[in-house]
Amino acid sequence: MKRFMELWQYREFLRTNVKKDIRGKYKASFLGVLWSFINPLLQVLVYAIVFPYIMRVQTPHYLVFLICGIIPWTWFITSMSNGTTCITNNSNLIKKVYFPREILPISSVTSGMVNFAISCIIILIFALIDGVGISWHIIFLPLVAIVQYVVQLAFVFLTCAFNVYVKDVEYMVTFLLNLAFYATPILYNVDMFKGSKFAFIFKINPVAYIVEAYRKIFYLHEIPNYRELGMLFIISLIALAICYSIFKKLEKRFAEEI
Repeated sequence: MKRFMELWQYREFLRTNVKKDIRGKYKASFLGVLWSFINPLLQVLVYAIVFPYIMRVQTPHYLVFLICGIIPWTWFITSMSNGTTCITNNSNLIKKVYFPREILPISSVTSGMVNFAISCIIILIFALIDGVGISWHIIFLPLVAIVQYVVQLAFVFLTCAFNVYVKDVEYMVTFLLNLAFYATPILYNVDMFKGSKFAFIFKINPVAYIVEAYRKIFYLHEIPNYRELGMLFIISLIALAICYSIFKKLEKRFAEEI
């Protein structure tokens, strides 16, 4: 409870840091925050051309199917990339000013969530244009987003703390994210691998469950698998508690190691 009270006292600093993360990334660019929309759209454009026409993927409304995976994945990799380096990139601040260090990883994941929430408008627009439409199942969107938030925050607490002591962590994270992209059903349907020896990959990949949940909401107009999401949420909360405790132990020497 003491930790929560301290975070509440520094809520204004957290809010300011989230705003800085959102605006600072594209501060010097001409289009600014619009790049948050342009980047995933360009990805979708490339994959929408390559896979249906060159790779002969036969998935109805593939554009919507694709963007339902790209937008959540963009939030995931942005949070992981920015979150892993959030401590080392703010070394001067950490050495000079006291504040709860967990604000930095929380800010990284939260700023990504804000961009994700805005980017969901793109999914809705494409769903309408492509004829998929919008259904009442969209009410489950916040629940899935909360699960994804907890999953990412657990990962970020761990990687940002380790990155202070072992600078290679950020490069390892980048490599693993590249691998995870192809191990997540973003470009293809997970049903393709049912009964395959590779099916276990999706069972141990938390992002796979999350992407499938978003697809049920926007693409299939179905209720997400609440059992899978509930189990993932419980496991993620346990992981978050463990990763946070590791973060708190390692933060004692952040100023010395940076």
